[in-house]
Amino acid sequence: MTMVSQQEVFLVFLSLVPVAVFQCPVLCRCSGNFMDCSGQELNVSTIPKRFAATVTEIKLNNNKLSAIPNGLFDPLQYLRSVSLDNNPWTCDCNILYLRSWLLKQEARPQYKNIKCSSPAELQDRRIMYLTEDEIVATCQDWYCNIALMCQIGLFAFVVIQAILLIFVIIFLRRFEALSKEAIRPPKEDHFRNAM
Repeated sequence: MTMVSQQEVFLVFLSLVPVAVFQCPVLCRCSGNFMDCSGQELNVSTIPKRFAATVTEIKLNNNKLSAIPNGLFDPLQYLRSVSLDNNPWTCDCNILYLRSWLLKQEARPQYKNIKCSSPAELQDRRIMYLTEDEIVATCQDWYCNIALMCQIGLFAFVVIQAILLIFVIIFLRRFEALSKEAIRPPKEDHFRNAM
């Protein structure tokens, strides 16, 4: 009798604990540990933000993915393969996460067809074989623009400081002249004292 009551208490306890159930993303089809999101026009902003922790295979091929959000695949301990073919990958700074993830995979041959669509100098190159320097070189325009804006801002700041310094010097010279005049006795009083 005590055994039944312990089981009942345990079942009641389990019913009170909220169970986190992963729901299949709207544009994907899920079956067990398999998730198919292929051919859904997914891009970086519409790709699912997370996948079931137990997923072993994900299909993301035939979409409009130009990059993969940083850290998307990292929590998936059981993930064995991801189909990424036929996406317009942009090989700029945003592709660094995907390249890093691909390099960590043991089954590299299945990812050999994942190639850059742009920029022109990297078109049709395999992402996993790009060097970090090649990718970062495509990002330098952005860095150069920021550096140029910072330099222009710094130059403007120095010019404003110089103008303020000139005004301070002019003010101090006028103040010095006024101080000397205030200290000097008036000429008329000096003339009267002499007589």
